[in-house]
Amino acid sequence: MNKNKLVTAGIIGTVIVALCCFTPLLVMLFGIVGLSALTGYLDYVLLPALIFFIGLTIYAVSRHKKRSS
Repeated sequence: MNKNKLVTAGIIGTVIVALCCFTPLLVMLFGIVGLSALTGYLDYVLLPALIFFIGLTIYAVSRHKKRSS
């Protein structure tokens, strides 16, 4: 995978998951479409995904710095 694509994927994934974790917008959306029973499971999915994408971003940035030096 291209180093710039890896950094971009990590940053985009982190932003998307962080928005889902820190705003009630997803809960309201689930309520609107009738999936509000699933909101109890969001923490089990979104927090590990946030940790994964933050780790991916850190890995990609460190890899990018090593190759550029």
